[in-house]
Amino acid sequence: MKVNRLRALRGPNLWSRHTALEATVECSPEECDLTRLPGFDARLRERFPALGALPEPSTEGALTLAHALELATLALQTEAGCPVSFSRTIAAPDPGVFQVVVEYSVEEVGRAAFDAALQLLQAAREGSPFDAAAVIAQLKELDEDLRLGPSTGSIVEAAVRRGIPYRRLTTGSLVQLGWGSRQRRIQAAECDSTSAIAESIAQDKELTKKLLHAVGVPVPLGRPVRDAEDAWRAAQELGGAVVVKPRDGNQGKGVTVNISTREQVTSAFEVASRYGSEVMVERYLPGIDFRLLVVGNRLVAAARRDPPLVIGDGVHTVRELVERVNADPRRGDGHATPLTRIRLDAIALERLAQQGLTPDSVPALGQRVVLRNNANLSTGGSATDVTDEVHPLVAQRAVLAAMTVGLDVCGVDVVCRSVARPLEEQQGGIVEVNAAPGLRMHLSPSYGKGRDVGQAIIDHMFAPGEDGRIPLVAVTGTNGKTTTVRLTAHLLAAHGWRVGLTDTNGVYVQGRQIDSGDCSGPKSARRLLAHPDVDAAVLETARGGILREGLAFDRCLVAVVTNIGTGDHLGLNYITTTEDVAVLKRVIVQNVAPHGYAVLNAADPHCVAMAPFCPGQIIYFGPDAHHPVVATHRALGKRVVFVDQGAIVAAEGGWHVRLPLQDIPLTEGGRIAFQVDNAMAAVAAAWAAGAGWEAIARGLSTFEATAQAVPGRFNRFEYRGATVIADYGHNPDAIAALCRTVQAMPAGKRIVVISAAGDRRDQDIIAQTRLLGAVFDEAVLYEDACQRGRADGEIIALLQQGLQGASQTRWHTAIRGEFAAIDTALARLQPGDLALILIDQVEEALAHIARRVDEANAAAPAASA
Repeated sequence: MKVNRLRALRGPNLWSRHTALEATVECSPEECDLTRLPGFDARLRERFPALGALPEPSTEGALTLAHALELATLALQTEAGCPVSFSRTIAAPDPGVFQVVVEYSVEEVGRAAFDAALQLLQAAREGSPFDAAAVIAQLKELDEDLRLGPSTGSIVEAAVRRGIPYRRLTTGSLVQLGWGSRQRRIQAAECDSTSAIAESIAQDKELTKKLLHAVGVPVPLGRPVRDAEDAWRAAQELGGAVVVKPRDGNQGKGVTVNISTREQVTSAFEVASRYGSEVMVERYLPGIDFRLLVVGNRLVAAARRDPPLVIGDGVHTVRELVERVNADPRRGDGHATPLTRIRLDAIALERLAQQGLTPDSVPALGQRVVLRNNANLSTGGSATDVTDEVHPLVAQRAVLAAMTVGLDVCGVDVVCRSVARPLEEQQGGIVEVNAAPGLRMHLSPSYGKGRDVGQAIIDHMFAPGEDGRIPLVAVTGTNGKTTTVRLTAHLLAAHGWRVGLTDTNGVYVQGRQIDSGDCSGPKSARRLLAHPDVDAAVLETARGGILREGLAFDRCLVAVVTNIGTGDHLGLNYITTTEDVAVLKRVIVQNVAPHGYAVLNAADPHCVAMAPFCPGQIIYFGPDAHHPVVATHRALGKRVVFVDQGAIVAAEGGWHVRLPLQDIPLTEGGRIAFQVDNAMAAVAAAWAAGAGWEAIARGLSTFEATAQAVPGRFNRFEYRGATVIADYGHNPDAIAALCRTVQAMPAGKRIVVISAAGDRRDQDIIAQTRLLGAVFDEAVLYEDACQRGRADGEIIALLQQGLQGASQTRWHTAIRGEFAAIDTALARLQPGDLALILIDQVEEALAHIARRVDEANAAAPAASA
C-alpha cells in the first residue's frame, strides 16, 4: 500500500465536523480484498488484540487494506486515551485508490498513530514483530505532553459548553477564546486580565505578607534572610517552630516546615536557597494546609491538601510502600492524571532522615511516614474537597487577600486547624497567594466532590449571554464570491462595525490590506479572526481551502452560496462532477449556527438542495417574486430577497423593504444581471448578520465596481473614447454571464483578450472560448509564463480550437505574455469600441491598464494643442 498524500483537516470539513487526518492511499489488487491475504486478519489481531476482528465485507465492496489502516489508526489513538470515535474509508474514482479519514484530538498524536498503523499492517503482512504496548505507551506519552493540561483544559471545556470558540496559539497553554474584538486569552489558569504587577507581588512572599497584614488579613510573621546564620537568628527572634522557604518559590519547592533546631534551620536554608535568590523564615502555623480558589471576587472552591505519605504495615519497606501507592491508576507523571506519583528524591530522603528512616526502613503498623513538608499535588500530595465547609469569614479573608494582591484568579494557601472556623479564632493564617494556580485538586480531588472551576473562570471572563463571537459571514460559490464579500463587508461597515475580510486578493481590516495574494483559505481566515480590531468578518471560502484543511471556524452566523457552476475545477482532488462541487461547498451551510442563516440562490437547483442541511434558517434570493422557490418560502413567512419593478425587495411575512436598482451603482441600474445577483446575496447576508436597513441602503449607494473596491470584477475604464472592461472571469458560467452583459452594451467593435488556466479541463477551455467567439469581433489570445503543467503552445491551441467556426470572430492573434496582449488589444480600439480583458494577474494587469489609460489621457491634451 502506497500513501500518496496525508493532510490534517483542522476544522469542519467534507467528511465531518471533527478534526481529522485525510490520507489518499493506493492499494494493489490483492490489497483491495483482504480475503486474498490468507491469515492477515489473525496476524493483525495477534499483534494488536485491542483492534478486535475486522468487520465483514459490506454491500459497498470488499474490505481493503485501506479499511484496516483506518481502523488501526483509530484504535491506536483510543487505546492511548485519545477521545476519538470517527473514521471512514471512501473509494476514489481511480481503481485501487482510497481516501482514509480518521479523527484526531491532537494532530501530532494522530500522525504518529497513522505511522504506527502502517508499521502494524506491514508487520502483519510479513509476520514480523510489533510491540503494541510500547507503541501505545509512546502515543500516550506524546498525547500527555501535547494536549492541554487539566487547568487550561477545564477552562477550554467550559468555553466550549458556552459556545465560545477557541484556538491554541502555541503548543503550550496559550489559548485564544472568541474572535476579533471579542476575544480573550488564557495561559494555564491565568486570564489576559491578570495583572503582571499582581503576579510579581504574588511571587514576592515578603511583600505579599506586608500588604495582607496591612489590610488585616492574618499572616505568619517573618522576614527575608541573607545566609544560614541570619536564618537561625530570624528563627530565634520569632521563637518556636518556623518555616524556611524561597521568597519567590512555587509548587512547594524548597519549603521546610515545623523546624526549630539550629541544624534544621541551617539545613533548610541550604535547600531553599537552591530554589530562589532569597530565602524567607516565617513563624510556623500549626494546622492543616488548605488551598482556597478565588475567581473574581468570590470563593469558588476549597481543598484540604495532605503531603505525600505512606502508612506502615510492619512488613514492607518505605520504598515498597511508595511503589504500592504509586500503583494507583490515578497517579501518573506530570499533570495529566488526578494524582502525581510520589518521588523518593533528595527532598524525600531528607524528610525521611528527619523521622529517623531510610527508604529501606520498615515502618511500624499504622505509622505515618511523611515524604515531604509541603502538600502540593505536583509532588505526590492528595486533596480533599472542603468547599461546602468554608466559614464565610474565611472565604472573606481569602477574597480580600486576592483583591489586595490584585489577582483575579488566585490560589490562596491557608494553614489552620479547620476552615469551618474563623482564622483569628485558631491562630490560623494565609501563608501564600498564587497566580496561575493549579486547578487539578478542585477538578478531580482525591476525595470528595469535584468542582467546575473552569466554568467559574469562563463566567468571570465572559458576561452572561456572551460567547466571544463576532458576526461571521462565509461566502462560497463558483462566481461572484469576491464581489459579494466586498459588498457585504461594505454594508456591515456602513452599519458601524469595524469589518475585516478575506478574499482572493488579500486580507483587509477596515479597508487596510494586511496581506496580499490569494487569501481565501483557512490560514488567512484564522489570521483575521485573531485581529483585535475586527467587529465583524466576511470570509471568502474557496473550495481549495476546504479540501486542504477544512474550515477555519467551528460555525458561522451566515453562509452565502452564490451559485454552483459547471466545469470549474472539475477533475481535481476527486471532485469530478458538479454534484461533487455542491457537496463540498455545502460544508459552510452545514456549519451555520442554529440561530444563523444560509443565503442561497433560489435559481440554482444545487443551492436549493443544500437547504435541508442547514441547522439554521434560510434566506433565498432570486430573480423575481414569482419564482417557485422564492414564492413558496415567502408564503411560509420566511425571509426572501428578489427583484421587482426596478428594485431589490427584501421581504419577511407581511413586511418588506424596497431598494431601487437605480440607487445601486454596482448594477448600473439593473443592467448587469450578475451584479444584481451579487447585490441580492450581499443584502441578504447583511440582513442576516444584523445590519440595519438604513445602513444597507447607504452602503449600496456608495459601492462601485472600481479596481480599488472589487479588483478584477467588471472594472470599467475609458480609453481614447472606447470602453475597456477588465474581469477575472475564468470558467464557462462566468464567461457566459459576461457575454450576455457585453452583448447588451452598445459598441462599434468588440474585442476580447483571453487566456486560460492550465489546470482547467480541455473541454472547459474550449467551451468558454466558443462562447466568446460567438459575441466578439476580434480576439487576442495569450499564454503566460505560469501554465500550471501545460506545455508551451498547448493552451493557445485549445483557445484556437474554441474559436474555430465562431460565428462572430473575424480576426484573432496569439501573443506571449499578458501585458503584451493587453497592449495589442488597446492599439486596435477606436472610439465607440469595447474591449473585454480577461485578466490573470489581477493587481498587475489592472495597474498596467491604468497606466495605459493615464498615458492616453496625458497625450490627448497635447494632441489637441
